[in-house]
Amino acid sequence: MLNKFGGAWTEDKIDIVEKYTRAYLKIMHKQYFKLIYFDGFAGCGDIEHSNDLPVIEGAAVRILSIDDPRSFNIYYLVELDSKKASHLNKVLKDKFPNKKDIFVIEADCNRKLVDLANFLKKNKYHRALAFVDPQGMQVNWSSMSVFNGVDIDMWILIPTGIGVNRLLTKSGDISEKWMDKLSGFFGITEEEIKNKFYFEKEDLTLFGTKSRVTKFDKSVARITEIYSEKLATVWKYVSKPHTLKNTKGSAMFHLILASQNPAAQKIANSIISKY
Repeated sequence: MLNKFGGAWTEDKIDIVEKYTRAYLKIMHKQYFKLIYFDGFAGCGDIEHSNDLPVIEGAAVRILSIDDPRSFNIYYLVELDSKKASHLNKVLKDKFPNKKDIFVIEADCNRKLVDLANFLKKNKYHRALAFVDPQGMQVNWSSMSVFNGVDIDMWILIPTGIGVNRLLTKSGDISEKWMDKLSGFFGITEEEIKNKFYFEKEDLTLFGTKSRVTKFDKSVARITEIYSEKLATVWKYVSKPHTLKNTKGSAMFHLILASQNPAAQKIANSIISKY
């Protein structure tokens, strides 16, 4: 079984997270904290490109391969799809037979993010690095806001072009179902969504002026900016976004790090700048 999703940008995304993880473990290896690696959409272990590029290892396998200068104490890997979770569990047991603290959990990422936040609040000698990598808008803002003040570094993949922007119709006529999805994703009201993404435009006609709702230009950049601002209400430091584009050059996702530590932001920005 393989995850069949993505292109060359998929490998860039995983490379960035792996490079950051190596820097993170180098900084933490002399500290007394127990470290948790959390993957919210762990998949089945390997990823097959949508084109003819070679199969690549998923983030979970890459991170578990890092032992120098230290490894994580706990690997907590969440995957909602039962077949993928089962396959991932087998892959990791085969590849890492000596690592006992690997937990593959078949569950919804939103629920497990809340569980993680609650655990870290109660266990002050633990620190966590998380990778939240949805293919769409599966992550609700309520699952992110619970990390206010919590010591966790989190890489978040935001479906700016491939998800959010498609729901923000040009006309502003958005179904109730889509509006609920947008409100849950951003953690803002319907009125706020309309104010942030649309404006009233006056058109001159033979019968005078006529007002119509118009979507702001550069909406993908606007989505990224607004979500980054939301992250900054929970985490003190937010990296610059890294744009992930398809073969046609259109933005699909933006990858961002959120942390309570200024050094984390600096390291993330340095890594992102090389891509």
